[in-house]
Amino acid sequence: MEKPAPGTPPESGDDATRRRLDAYAYLSAPERLEHIAIMRVFCGTLLADLAVPDVMAKLRESGGAGAKLDADTLTARLEQLERWGNLLRGSHTVKASSITEYQRSRARYQVSRLGERIQRDADGVLAEADAAREVSNELLALVERGLRELAELVSEPGGIAPQDGLERVSTLFVQFAEFADSIRDFYAYLGQVLARYDLDSAEYQGFKELLLDYVEAITEDVAFRAPRISAALDALWPHLPVLLDRLDAHAQGLTGLSAQSEGRSEARVQRSRGRELADWEGLRGWFSSTDGQGSQVDQLRDATLRALQSLLANAKRMLRSATGEMSRRRDLLRLARWFDEAAPQDAHDIAVAAFGLYGARHLGIPPATDEVVPAYTSWWTGPVVEVPVALRERGSRAQRGRTSSVEDHSAQKKRLREAARERAAARKAAADELRSASGRFDDVRLTSAALSLLLELLATALGNAQLERRAGAAGERAPEFGLDAAWSEDADLGIWLTVHRTAGTRTLLHSADGDLLLDDLELVIGRTSATAAGESEMNVS
Repeated sequence: MEKPAPGTPPESGDDATRRRLDAYAYLSAPERLEHIAIMRVFCGTLLADLAVPDVMAKLRESGGAGAKLDADTLTARLEQLERWGNLLRGSHTVKASSITEYQRSRARYQVSRLGERIQRDADGVLAEADAAREVSNELLALVERGLRELAELVSEPGGIAPQDGLERVSTLFVQFAEFADSIRDFYAYLGQVLARYDLDSAEYQGFKELLLDYVEAITEDVAFRAPRISAALDALWPHLPVLLDRLDAHAQGLTGLSAQSEGRSEARVQRSRGRELADWEGLRGWFSSTDGQGSQVDQLRDATLRALQSLLANAKRMLRSATGEMSRRRDLLRLARWFDEAAPQDAHDIAVAAFGLYGARHLGIPPATDEVVPAYTSWWTGPVVEVPVALRERGSRAQRGRTSSVEDHSAQKKRLREAARERAAARKAAADELRSASGRFDDVRLTSAALSLLLELLATALGNAQLERRAGAAGERAPEFGLDAAWSEDADLGIWLTVHRTAGTRTLLHSADGDLLLDDLELVIGRTSATAAGESEMNVS
C-alpha cells in the first residue's frame, strides 16, 4: 500500500482498520473469480512488477476465469485492486514501440503485503475449507521435550549458547503453533458436523467412532502432557527474561530497523514467535490457568463434552425418527437447491407443488336441475342460488348433532340368502324334471321352471351351433343345412342338451305356460358326471 506523503497526519485506528478491510472487497465483488485469478498471478512472483501485457499472457497460460479478459477490462481490474490496497504501483522504466503500448505498459503493479496474505488465506480456505484436518498430536510430545531440555540448559552455569537457544525457541514455537492450529481446525470441523440434524445411521456410526476413538485419544494425550509442560514452564520462567535478552543481543533481526525508525508506522516489525514475553505468556496460558482464567486445556475438555452431548442429541433424534418425528432438514436443503437452479417459471411451479400455493378457486353451489345456466354466464348476472344456513354461517355442509348409528342389515341379508337357496333348489328340481322327461316330451307336462331352464339351454345350444351345408336329395335343387356341435351344458346343475336337425321331425313341449312346437329339431337331454380320467360322460335317458 502507498506510503503517506511527508507531512500527512497519521491515520486513526478506525481509518487503518477500514483501509485494511477494503483489501477483502475483491473476494465479494461480482467479478471475484477474475480478481482471484489476477491475484494468483501476482502471488506467484517475488518482488516482480507486472504490466498489463504480462498479466494477460500469464492469465491465458493458466486458463480459467481471467483467460478471456481483454486489455481494457484487465486494466480496469488492476486499477480497482490498487484502490482496494491489494496491489502497488511499480516504478520500473517502460520501453514501448507505440503510444498505445506505452499507455498500457507504463502502469506496472506488484502485490502488497496485505494483498498477498489475504490471497494466501483465501486459497487455503478454497482448497481445504470442508476437509477434516488431523490433529498433530505428536508435536505435543516434542513441545514437552523441548521445554524440559531448554529449562535444564538455562539453569546450568553459564546458561545456554545464544545460537542454540535461538534455534530451540524457534523450533518450540513452530511446533506449538502447528499443534494449536490443528486443534482449532479439527474442533471447528467437528462442531460443523455435529450441528447437522440430518445424519443417517451410517454417518452417525462413523462420527460416533470418531468421537469415541480419535477425540478420546487427543484429550487423553493433552491431559497427560499438560501438567508436565506446565511444570517445565514453571522451571523455565525465572530464567526467561535473561534468555530473551541474550537472544536479542545475539540476533536483533529487524529490531534494529524498528529502533532507527521509531515513530513511523510503516516501519513496524512483527517479530518471530518466542522472541517476546507475551508469546511465552500465551504458551503458558494454553496449558495452565492464569489470572483466574481457564486454560485452553479446560476449553478443550469442555468442547469434547459438548461434542458428546451433540452426539447424544443426534441419537435421540434418530430414535424419534422411528416414530415419525423425523427432521426435514435434508429435504428442505434439496428443495432450496431446486429453487436456486430453476428458471423463474419453474421456480413458481416448484413452489406450487411444494407448498400448495395454488391460485384462487371460485366455488359455487349448483343451481336447480330445471335451470340451465351457460358456462359463459357471469356471476354478476347469473341466477341467485339459495345457500344452506349451515354453509352460510359455519362454512361447512356437515350436519350438526349426534351421528346416527349404523343400520343393521343382518335380517335382510338372511332373507337374501334364503331366497338364493330357494332359487338354486328350484333350478335343480327343474334340471331333474328335464332329465326324466327326455325322449318322451309328448307324454309329460313341464312346469314353468323346467320350461324356462329348457329354453335357456336351447338358446345356448343354438348359439354354439355351426351350420353345415349338405347336398339336396335326388331331384331336389335346394341344398340342406345341418347343425353341427349344437350343444350346451350347466355343470352346476349336472345337465346337458344336444340339438339335432332332422327333416320332418316335430317336437312338442307341453307346459303350464303353454305348448312349444319345434320343427325339424330333436332334443336330447342327459346328466354330466366326471370319470376317473377327468372326462365328462353323458347318460341319455
